[in-house]
Amino acid sequence: MLSLLLGTLAGVVLGTLSGLIPGLHTNTFAGVISAAAVPLSLVFGAEGICCLLVSCMIVHTFLDAVPSTFIGVPDADTVLSVLPAHRLYLSGNGEEAVRLSALGSLWGFVYALPLFAAFYFILPLFQTEIDWAIGLVILTAAGLLIVFSKTPLWALLLFLVSGLLGVFSMRFSYFSFGAFGMGEVLLPLLTGLFGIPVLLHALKAVPQTADQSFSDLFVSKKEMAAHTIKGTIAGAIVGWLPGFSSGTANALLAFHKSGDYESKNPRGYLLATSAANTANAVLGLAALYAVGRMRSGALAAAAEFPLPNIFMLLAAAGASAAFAYVLTVIFAKTGKYIAKVNQKMLSASVLIFLIILTAVFCGPFGLMILILAAAVGWIPAKLGIPRLYCMGAIMIPVMLFSFGLLQL
Repeated sequence: MLSLLLGTLAGVVLGTLSGLIPGLHTNTFAGVISAAAVPLSLVFGAEGICCLLVSCMIVHTFLDAVPSTFIGVPDADTVLSVLPAHRLYLSGNGEEAVRLSALGSLWGFVYALPLFAAFYFILPLFQTEIDWAIGLVILTAAGLLIVFSKTPLWALLLFLVSGLLGVFSMRFSYFSFGAFGMGEVLLPLLTGLFGIPVLLHALKAVPQTADQSFSDLFVSKKEMAAHTIKGTIAGAIVGWLPGFSSGTANALLAFHKSGDYESKNPRGYLLATSAANTANAVLGLAALYAVGRMRSGALAAAAEFPLPNIFMLLAAAGASAAFAYVLTVIFAKTGKYIAKVNQKMLSASVLIFLIILTAVFCGPFGLMILILAAAVGWIPAKLGIPRLYCMGAIMIPVMLFSFGLLQL
């Protein structure tokens, strides 16, 4: 029992670090833990390491809201929530944005629990049919997003260009080789598409950050329940379907017939996407135990060890979610201090850090992808269209893979 507790607490620490440091992800720590499996097993045991990995994965889904909101740098799960959250921060409501994200994640965890049994016992019976329909689901979702945009032609072109870049990046991901072995190609791809343009814009014209204050959450309990349930359902869907990610769920949540996903309801969108991210992580456990599907690097690393009782990992995940909520609320208060920092210097420092991180973990190929992705990510601002359509970098490769037209 002591090793399980130690593993969970260690996961909370690592998840906090990966959530707060732009560019780091739980997959990074998962690779390090796999490489150091022998010495770590002596400390935590196999079951403790599994708790560590699951705890790190859950905590990350809470804490990643902090850099997304205050710095405007996303990771793979927050690529579409970064703009509404950062906009709230610039208007003086950064703490509210982070608190909303924390509540969304917490309720996403709670609402995911009743779905866990259905995912574990029922969905494996229909796995063949589910796998077959994935490509059609993505094609339908992408079509709706483009058709209902304000500029369908530009949206389509941006979706296809980013998709071509995504196909190239994933097809030749084996060239992404850094100081610690194979690199995660999503790091330069998504950082370039969604993070670098924000930082470059901040360097070019530093935004005026309003004084940060927090008095209340400007969303009713009814709205909170509606948005978090919606997000949990989206996260549940992608938590089971192979090839989907939380970013895909967020793209589906962004769909609105007006096409104005960023400003229509930023608070509701933050609640929904945060719930989707955490529900996706929780229900990924069900996919691992029921059909052996590994939905993340953390779960893939956990599968290398003898898996403990599933309820043990759920208990570790629940404890981690409670810790993560408290930590996120604490770090939400740091926005008023970050607002006093020279924003141009902060953006330049983060930009340099991300370039160095890409070079270290992904090597020259990663740097090339980062540059290409940043060029594509700069297009939406020039054309005045949402950056949502850059999600073609994820959706098109997955769609082609599901149709058997692409080997990843």
